[in-house]
Amino acid sequence: MSALSPSARVEPDRLFIQDGALVTSAGGTAGIDLSLYLLAQDHGGGVALNVAKRLVVFTQRSGGQSQFSPYLTPYVEATSAVAQVQEYVLGHLAEDLSVAVLAGIAGMSTRTFSRTFARDAGATPAEFVESARLDAARVMLENSAAPLKTVAYQCGLRDAHQLRDVFKRRLGVSAQQYRQHFSPPGAPPAAK
Repeated sequence: MSALSPSARVEPDRLFIQDGALVTSAGGTAGIDLSLYLLAQDHGGGVALNVAKRLVVFTQRSGGQSQFSPYLTPYVEATSAVAQVQEYVLGHLAEDLSVAVLAGIAGMSTRTFSRTFARDAGATPAEFVESARLDAARVMLENSAAPLKTVAYQCGLRDAHQLRDVFKRRLGVSAQQYRQHFSPPGAPPAAK
């Protein structure tokens, strides 16, 4: 794209971009993200959150298109070992979810499991676990005033520092900024 217009600044890993009154998205799903962003700007985060819930999408997937939700991974056969591990992960976020543990659940060696999981799920086991924990933390931040250390612990992250690191690296915003943007209007202030 940048070769077609050398004077343009291309940001290939962005879902949408706003430059003053001009907004543009990267494609169809990114257009939904952009619409929700604009809705939040005009009518508040609560309205955008309610619309997103009706659409069964996240209010805003901040950051790069390479991000994914564990709920939006490529289709995996429901009876496959990978799907069973994904279900286990989603139900046991606060527990040890190392590759060795997950391989044991799948009944495979760690090497075979890692290769099979990456092939079938389109992400490594560690990426999937981190994304699942991040999504759970996002939901908690949107719907509770629990302190960050409590959110981190309940989602399987070591501490509030790791929670902040994951948010900054994966979403480009702090956990506190995310909470401020996406908690419903009138929600009690978060504990520190």
